[in-house]
Amino acid sequence: MIDRLDRMVKRYNEITEELMNPDILKHISKMTELSKEQRSLEAAVNLYAEYNEVLSTISDLNEMLADEDKEIVEMAHMELEEIKHKVPEIEEELKILLVPKDPNDEKNVIIEIRGAAGGSEANIFAGDLFRMYTKYAELKHWSIEVINSEDSGAGGFSQIEFTVSGSSVYAFLKYESGGHRVQRVPQTESQGRVHTSTATVLVLPEVEDVEVELNMSDVRIDTYRSSGAGGQSVNTTDSAVRVTHVPTGLIATCQDGKSQHKNKDMALKILKARLYDKILQERLDKEGDERRSKIGTGDRSEKIRTYNYPQNRVTDHRVGFTLQQLDRVMEGKLEPVIEALISADVKRKLEGK
Repeated sequence: MIDRLDRMVKRYNEITEELMNPDILKHISKMTELSKEQRSLEAAVNLYAEYNEVLSTISDLNEMLADEDKEIVEMAHMELEEIKHKVPEIEEELKILLVPKDPNDEKNVIIEIRGAAGGSEANIFAGDLFRMYTKYAELKHWSIEVINSEDSGAGGFSQIEFTVSGSSVYAFLKYESGGHRVQRVPQTESQGRVHTSTATVLVLPEVEDVEVELNMSDVRIDTYRSSGAGGQSVNTTDSAVRVTHVPTGLIATCQDGKSQHKNKDMALKILKARLYDKILQERLDKEGDERRSKIGTGDRSEKIRTYNYPQNRVTDHRVGFTLQQLDRVMEGKLEPVIEALISADVKRKLEGK
């Protein structure tokens, strides 16, 4: 562990020197890449510095124990008692920071929510999930942009796609892909019976051009008149764009922007994310059972979470986490659920699973 941390410190200092070179300003992409790499090392480097400082202090205090002055010896004993517990605590934190990171963690995401089983109630629930993620994004100071939506007559959405941009968005939201189940009494239910409905969530990391090779000769682009909300200028022009990757049949649509050009760019961005996800899922399929043991990369049709309104309870089935605060969760207070998933994922990685 120490050897690895020493290498990280060395690399961190090398990057600092490179960023101080005035010539780097001529290469913005290189500067951005180096800054991103340095940020990824920063937490471990700073904690390692604190760790070494604590070890140095303990060494000094141990030397003071041999002093002839009894008051100095007593003071050293007291300070040692206060500080010695820090070493194992920092070592555990360092182990966690050294867990291999998902290369997509720093990326923005594209989220798709669809109403599934349960008819209009499933679509209403899809709308509730969209609101939940919107509230969570507000708390995290992230920004959301709707790129495609199909309203449901009873409320909510049969489908909605949106981007979430900010700091380390994928690191927190990657666990949300899968089936979400709601148990509650629908407004249209006269007998007061609890119904079960589902909605599916798909979280895709945004990808750079270098990560996915998209041959435009394989892409069919169709334009049509938007059917969603957006004002007269949207609904009376062929601004909506649908792009199809012919070899795979993957489709991406964007109709919420007023500009056809903007919608086309966004649709292509979604298509690249879908292609990247397809490549990733195929790779995970080859790994067989290992895929099913991973949180956030398992079977997308898996029921991952249940939202029980009568009991104000939310349960994540992957890690057996239950919280009796569904009302707070639906207001965007997702942090306890996300933290439980991250902790379980880190524990699995530390155990080498």
